Amino acid sequence: MKKLLLPVILCVLLFGFWISRDFQEIAAGVAIFLFGMLMLEDGFKQFSGGVLERVLDKTTDTIAKSLGFGFVAATLMQSSSLVSVIAISFLSADLIKLIAGVGIMFGADIGTTTGAWLVAGFGLKVKISAYAMPMLAISIVLIFQRSKYIRGLGFILAGLGFLFLGIHHMKEGFDAFKDQFDLTQFAMTGAAGLIVYTLIGAVATVVMQSSHATMVLVITAMAAGQVSYENAIALVIGANIGTTITAIIAALPASYQGRRLALAHVIFKVVTAVVCLLLINQLVTAVDWISNSLGIGAEDYALKLAVFHTMFNVIGVSIMVPPIHQLIRFLERAIPAPEIDVTKPLYLSRAVESFPATMEVAMRKEVEHLQDNAIALIAHGLNLSRQEIYATNDVAATVERSTQPMDVNIDEEYERRVKTLYSAIVDFASRAGALNLPRDVTDHIYELRDAAQSSVHAVKAVKHMRGNATQFTRTPQGRISEIYNELRTEIARILVEIHKIGQAEPELRSTLWLEEERVQIERDRKNTSKVIDSMIRNKEIAPEAATSFMTDSGYAYEAMGDLIDAAQAYYAETDEAMAEIERILALEEDEIEGLLAEVSETDDAR
Repeated sequence: MKKLLLPVILCVLLFGFWISRDFQEIAAGVAIFLFGMLMLEDGFKQFSGGVLERVLDKTTDTIAKSLGFGFVAATLMQSSSLVSVIAISFLSADLIKLIAGVGIMFGADIGTTTGAWLVAGFGLKVKISAYAMPMLAISIVLIFQRSKYIRGLGFILAGLGFLFLGIHHMKEGFDAFKDQFDLTQFAMTGAAGLIVYTLIGAVATVVMQSSHATMVLVITAMAAGQVSYENAIALVIGANIGTTITAIIAALPASYQGRRLALAHVIFKVVTAVVCLLLINQLVTAVDWISNSLGIGAEDYALKLAVFHTMFNVIGVSIMVPPIHQLIRFLERAIPAPEIDVTKPLYLSRAVESFPATMEVAMRKEVEHLQDNAIALIAHGLNLSRQEIYATNDVAATVERSTQPMDVNIDEEYERRVKTLYSAIVDFASRAGALNLPRDVTDHIYELRDAAQSSVHAVKAVKHMRGNATQFTRTPQGRISEIYNELRTEIARILVEIHKIGQAEPELRSTLWLEEERVQIERDRKNTSKVIDSMIRNKEIAPEAATSFMTDSGYAYEAMGDLIDAAQAYYAETDEAMAEIERILALEEDEIEGLLAEVSETDDAR
């Protein structure tokens, strides 16, 4: 269908260009208008990665706030479709709840009606192109500035300029077109006209991917006398149905929550359209009464159409908001949450790539998912239960009691639960690097990728030592069992501390303990040879067992270091003041080496 649609659209355009030069101006006006909307969207995206996300986080905790945010965002951006994509993106990244996403989408549908008011009340009565030219000239200067916010402002100004210019060309095209061809001869009245023109409005919106563009086209055509008021109303209803296609397309690569939101949008528009079609005569009467109350002339059909457009969406919100909790339950039943498959990425969908903040949050959540899988696999590889070591007050005693080998194929589980996620994380980070994201966002994404890499390395190290660790701790075998249990205990203690950091409130979270642990690991690593040599001389362990332990202790210390690296990268303090304190207190590699050298000299002196 998609392959067929493009050549059909191109053939229609070429045929229109051939039969009428005025059709060319109308088509160019639509194209310029749509290009302006793209520029406007790009401009607002420059402000993401900070402002937009913080506002969204604080303004979606109630239905009223969600509606308000959607209304304001769509009013500013002049695109309910863009707001829908934002909502789906944030929902897919688990930044907002489904009910908040539904509220945002409903509010956006009301907010986008302000565009019809601007066009009908201002764009058709003023030579709007006179404003477009200065805006475009100024915008180019701003776009070439280094600050992303100034560039964003330039894109927004350019977008508005192209919107105005597109409206001007559409208006001029329809004014000239009526002298050659009278479209009103295709006007239809009654139920047939409502149905046919509703379908035309829906198809036009699907093609242009913008109900706002369809609305402007209808208003300018009606102002030029090419579309009757009655048929224009049906076109508006169709445009509102057609706009759901953008949300549907955005939801295709999204999570199940994104698909629920798209379904809510379809239900909202279809239910509202059916109600308005059934009550069309009463609504037309209501439009006349409201228009008269607002001082809108009886023959000013452009503004009356804007009234109807607003009424359509307000009616829809009035119908859908009271039973919104029942709607949410229906959506949850219609599109049930899939059983969590820990072997597959949970957050890295294409839907989260629309905004920097959602990419960073999705990456963080996916890395956390991988780390959880990795830590589970590390614990099982050492024949330990995470729940038991997290709950105990004596980790060493719990480890010593954990002698029963766990039934886990660590190689197979590594491929399923770690390697697949890591591959997805690396691919996602690569795609992020190719985008024009703010530098700090890209850096954070790469840091999280490195944290995932450290977790993967830790699992690989434990894989190598699992066999001997199981052999020498399954049954008591003297001193060799004790030193293997000491290795398992050290790894278990790090897992416990990482768990505590994860459970702590973000403002109270600190990774300084891990830095202290890193020093202890390096000290133990350097002393291992001396300790083993002493045990061999005292015949506490056999040389063959000692060789195995030396190799496995290397893997163990490597795993510990990687776990600490992963935790520090993932739980890095974001508050600037605390971060500065931790940077001052954290030991650098050369400082660790110096400290260990001092310890070594002291031991030798003794």
